[in-house]
Amino acid sequence: MTPRPLRIAFSHISRRLWAGGYNYQGNLFAALDQFRPGEFIPVLFAGMQADENELADLAAISNVEIVRSNAFDGQPGLTAALALGLDKGAATAFRIARIDLVVESARFFGWRLPFPTIAWIPDLQHRTLPHLFPRAARWRREFGFRMQIASGRTIMLSSESALLDFKTYYPRVKNRVAVVRFAVRPPTAFLSTNPSEVVEAYGLPANYLYLPNQFYRHKNHQLVVEALTILKRRGVDVVICASGSPEDRREPGYYNLINSEIGKRGLGAHFRHVGVIPLSHVYALLRASTALLNPSRFEGWSTTVEEAKSFGVPMVLSDIAVHREQTEGSARYFGVDDPVALADHIAQISREARGRG
Repeated sequence: MTPRPLRIAFSHISRRLWAGGYNYQGNLFAALDQFRPGEFIPVLFAGMQADENELADLAAISNVEIVRSNAFDGQPGLTAALALGLDKGAATAFRIARIDLVVESARFFGWRLPFPTIAWIPDLQHRTLPHLFPRAARWRREFGFRMQIASGRTIMLSSESALLDFKTYYPRVKNRVAVVRFAVRPPTAFLSTNPSEVVEAYGLPANYLYLPNQFYRHKNHQLVVEALTILKRRGVDVVICASGSPEDRREPGYYNLINSEIGKRGLGAHFRHVGVIPLSHVYALLRASTALLNPSRFEGWSTTVEEAKSFGVPMVLSDIAVHREQTEGSARYFGVDDPVALADHIAQISREARGRG
């Protein structure tokens, strides 16, 4: 430890591209300030084109510093990092900002980076569900992880499930590996919004399930469409409110495919997508919801599940190992390919909520 606060470098994660990663950083920065005051200063490095509003929300957290640099617009130094062992632009920015420790996330700064470095690997989805990645994207991700491992980085994982995957796919790795399971304590500033006003603003009924996942194929929205189709045939009137970005660089047409299915099946009144909304609205909709719904086929450590736990919101979750790990049996679970089980859970929890009302 240095006598002054330890200055830790993080790379900005775009909320538009990965909301979970963005929220993770915000939660981490707030937790460091609250529970380890004066010991750490998160220094967030962002490109000149980064979203101003995203940065402003993070800069509002006490002790967080923002550094803007062209070296973080995309990954201009990646070729040099791979070929010569150093992203000089990023390294220079770190030196000027007097960085003590670097946290790598979804990028590699080179094996010659002259700072202690932790590589955060949130999950190994590309190995578990390789068919959901274009070949080039899958190998780019794998190569990046292998370079971090070969460079002797300390590897940080988000769950015991991820650790099991890591040991399975990289059985001979000797790096130091740590599991850091995060929790969520939303900042007070994001909780001042009146949930009933937000529910009314989006035209939602009093009882709805909330699905705040980006439209990636592995998030499994199609299963929800199938479950709603079953419920419509049964004459059960329920509403799923979905929020999150429709963008998926791996599969640009996926959101339109889901929307098309919703239209064909006459489910527009039952599946409401409100788009990318302010984080205060996300928390308001979650707090007011009948339950959190997460049908995902794969998670590293679900931010939305942690948020639901922090608010005491009931959960209806896909039966995957990490959801069991996070909730310790306290949720309702369904198979990732079982729309009937999901429909049954939705109908039951909706019925119970109406009874309480």
